[in-house]
Amino acid sequence: MPVGLLETIHTPQDLTRLTGGQLRQLAEEIRSFLIANVSRTGGHLGPNLGVVELTLAIHRVFDSPRDAVIFDTGHQSYVHKLVTGRQDFSTLRQEGGLSGYGDRGESVHDVVESSHASSSLSWADGISRAWALRGDGDRSVVAVIGDGALTGGMAWEAINNIAADRDRRVVIVVNDNGRSYAPTVGGLANQLSGLRRAFLDKLRTHRSYEDTLDFWKSRLQTSGTAGRFVYKSLHATKKGIKDWWAPQGLFEDLGMKYIGPINGHDQAELEEALADAKNYAGPVIVHAMTEKGHGYAPAVAHQDDQFHAIGKIDPETGEPVASSSGPSWTSVFGQEICAIADEREDIVAITAAMKIPVGLGLMAERHPKRVYDVGIAEQHAVTSAAGMAFGGLHPVVAVYATFLNRAFDQVLMDVGLHRAGVTFVLDRAGVTGPDGPSHHGMWDLALLQSVPTLRIAAPRDAQRLREELREAVSVEDAPTVVRFSKGSVGPEIAALERLLGGVDVLVRLGAASEEPGAERDVLIVAVGTMAELGLDVAARLADQGISATVIDPRWVLPVQESVIEMASRHRIVVCIEDGVKAGGVGSRIRQEMRARGVDTALNEVGLPVEFLAHASRDQVLERTGLTARRIAQDTVAQVLGTKVPFARPLTGQMSQVRAAGDHGGRNDNTGQIPSTEGKS
Repeated sequence: MPVGLLETIHTPQDLTRLTGGQLRQLAEEIRSFLIANVSRTGGHLGPNLGVVELTLAIHRVFDSPRDAVIFDTGHQSYVHKLVTGRQDFSTLRQEGGLSGYGDRGESVHDVVESSHASSSLSWADGISRAWALRGDGDRSVVAVIGDGALTGGMAWEAINNIAADRDRRVVIVVNDNGRSYAPTVGGLANQLSGLRRAFLDKLRTHRSYEDTLDFWKSRLQTSGTAGRFVYKSLHATKKGIKDWWAPQGLFEDLGMKYIGPINGHDQAELEEALADAKNYAGPVIVHAMTEKGHGYAPAVAHQDDQFHAIGKIDPETGEPVASSSGPSWTSVFGQEICAIADEREDIVAITAAMKIPVGLGLMAERHPKRVYDVGIAEQHAVTSAAGMAFGGLHPVVAVYATFLNRAFDQVLMDVGLHRAGVTFVLDRAGVTGPDGPSHHGMWDLALLQSVPTLRIAAPRDAQRLREELREAVSVEDAPTVVRFSKGSVGPEIAALERLLGGVDVLVRLGAASEEPGAERDVLIVAVGTMAELGLDVAARLADQGISATVIDPRWVLPVQESVIEMASRHRIVVCIEDGVKAGGVGSRIRQEMRARGVDTALNEVGLPVEFLAHASRDQVLERTGLTARRIAQDTVAQVLGTKVPFARPLTGQMSQVRAAGDHGGRNDNTGQIPSTEGKS
């Protein structure tokens, strides 16, 4: 079987020997490779099909790794991986296999590992500053950023700083496909669509052109009133002609050279533009027009996202090869928020370039004027929501849990401080799996607990999601959060009874202790989707003769009085959560217990404070000890007194909870969210 061109490419330098015809053949081979491989594993197919020629051109013009190549977000780096020696895609996004994003552990050609958008230009600014200071000013930094990522304010903060220094070699490649996940929104998208390529770009990016302009500017401005008048007149004329020929004021007004727009699938045109940018030896923007999913008809025809991210598909048809076993958490939320919006005209929804992924498509169809996509601008989304709440609306901000990290200050100071009635819906909370450390939604429980008055709900099944979402949007004097996992909703888990504050008792196994006031050996507090795991642990303990009670607090913040009372009547509390243990729900329950004089031992079972590598969700949970077998083993040892924290001895004196009047009132057992007055 003949060897293809792709198999002969091991480093970017191997690209320099190829002819124009060979480059076209290589581009076809890369697209065929991506379709065949990504269809088997799942991943970001559409974005990578759109940057084949662009990536090849960058690596032919620049010298990676001496020149740094940065891909904003990183989901479009598959072609980069292929030409830098990584052509085994059989385990893409699987445990031990290639990351779906940049990974320094894989290659010296990878610079940025974080997969959050709009940060690449700040990286480019910092790297170029460091190289200039260290005497490496002849090295270039190339940042590839999509038009969608340019809706993020951080990108413009960086551009403002990069443009201020004309001697740093920073090339910003705007990969303009008119989309982020979905079509790009906002004034920036409208501006980009009006730009067109100018033949003067080559002249304007020549250093002698700039030197000549500087010379005459200096001469005329120091030649008295007449000279200054002539300069202003000539400058205005030049700018008017330039803007008529190639409107580019958006970038030129910041002091940056602009090249484009150019055909992002024309290899020769790309290389010419990039070479001009490199030779300029200063900050330049190269505007490349590309097509997401280019060369693969099923992707181009897919209107929602052009195969931005896919599961396993049939490569011939693009159709999924396996269907979901049940409704997703996202779809349950989408249906319920739409039903609530039908009932309440004050309900509005906000998202950050993720309208379809977070389930707002149905509401947008039914109530198009009440769903706002602000682009990749989570900070703006949160503060805008605070303003909407002040204006008499109840905003629901729906984002992936990992992306709320970007707007924590706004949650704290704009929403929390002002006690704004804003509901945050966090999709893909906890361990998400194949997308790796930047996408695990494992930080929210710890981060958000420091926001005074904020309340957090974690539903265990679809029915509880509907209940808790309705409870959340009924709160008008404080922020609320509803968080749920990625994937399909599990079976409904009915409660034996509902305690004060809406806490659900899921199961009681084994006989209660004969000691007055005692209930059972182990109290398992299962947070959200950890309910199934908690029930499994309880069953394993019962097999060992250890009695257990499993509760779902439903609202994990504030900690309900009934949870503290239950803790006082058990020998040990085990809190199981899918967030980091440090500062998590278990930690908060422990603090509340100690504040009320309850000395029951408590074991926090959650995720370590680590950046967890990509793998399936089950593999990550296994790796971190969040399995029924491991938790049950540890709990048995704690009950037997062979592992800390030691369960309270059966003969020990039971701690008593102070009267309710000593620490605030109680709620009834209707399941409504309790007041947080006096708590933080």
